[in-house]
Amino acid sequence: MADIATLLERNLQGIFGEGDEALRRKVAEEILHGDAVFVEPHGIYQGRDAIVRVAGEIRGMHPSFRYTPLADAEILHDRAGRVRWVAGAPGEDPAYAGTDFVIARDGKIEGLYLFFDGAPDPTSPPIPA
Repeated sequence: MADIATLLERNLQGIFGEGDEALRRKVAEEILHGDAVFVEPHGIYQGRDAIVRVAGEIRGMHPSFRYTPLADAEILHDRAGRVRWVAGAPGEDPAYAGTDFVIARDGKIEGLYLFFDGAPDPTSPPIPA
């Protein structure tokens, strides 16, 4: 059973940051409930398969981008949490910023909510190479 901070990290890197579909699906099976929901500004996706599919589509738009958390995850009673992050090509300034918010049950994500935070803070460091 994973803690919220681990779920947030594995979701960011192992699902949305992963270019290999088989690895993305493996992580999704480990950290997402089968009926998990992903809500983002462009749509709502129900179920693990739909989330894996849309994560692959997002990854395909920017295959070299990396996600870098801006701070440690914030946790609420081991039931919910959020992490702020930036994304961009390694060695370059971040291209965009966002916040992932999750609700968990029994050590897996049941709800994932993505908020785009607009342009990154100009003081954000470059994406690590």
